[in-house]
Amino acid sequence: MSEIFSLINKTALITGSTGHLGQTMAIGLAESGAKVYLNGVNKSKVNKLVKKIDLNVESAIFDITNPVEVDSFFNSIANKPIDILVNNAYLGNSGSIESSTIEDYSSSYDIAVIAVHNMVQHALPGLRLAVEKNGYASVINIASMYGMVSPDLNIYSDKYSANPPFYGSAKAALIQWTKYAACEFGSEGIRFNSISPGPFPSRYVQKNNKN
Repeated sequence: MSEIFSLINKTALITGSTGHLGQTMAIGLAESGAKVYLNGVNKSKVNKLVKKIDLNVESAIFDITNPVEVDSFFNSIANKPIDILVNNAYLGNSGSIESSTIEDYSSSYDIAVIAVHNMVQHALPGLRLAVEKNGYASVINIASMYGMVSPDLNIYSDKYSANPPFYGSAKAALIQWTKYAACEFGSEGIRFNSISPGPFPSRYVQKNNKN
């Protein structure tokens, strides 16, 4: 492993770690030497991932949209540095403006923005400890290309299976929130960045959807 990419003696927390993208990032962080807290709400899936990675990883089973559970987790790791926080979790439906409900928008914003805000507030003591120990800390928010552009509905079988407007709207808000956080905490040595991936279909989707 190149020293420049080494995360030895660093600690990372990744939300939504059992998803397709989350697993890949969790494996990458662990293989780079970090101790990784694997977050998810499904205990069986999280523990399965812990066994699959088989490196310096621990389960962190809590719902990031539940303030009580978030508070309980961070109390359990109080006075420990958090070098890397990856806000990756998301859960939502597909659809269009015509089919989307108010609840779709509310739940999407809850997990993409409000939960991220709460996670960062709770993580700040650990992030600041990491700055004291290593000189910096990093928060990475997983946004989306659809936070910047609209999907082409022609690529979907129908508009009810399309990448939905509430998803893109929430991810756009997350991108802007990240800019605010970077301005607020950059001077402390806590970096904030958002990543806006394009499509990353699972192997199952790639195999069964040749188009």
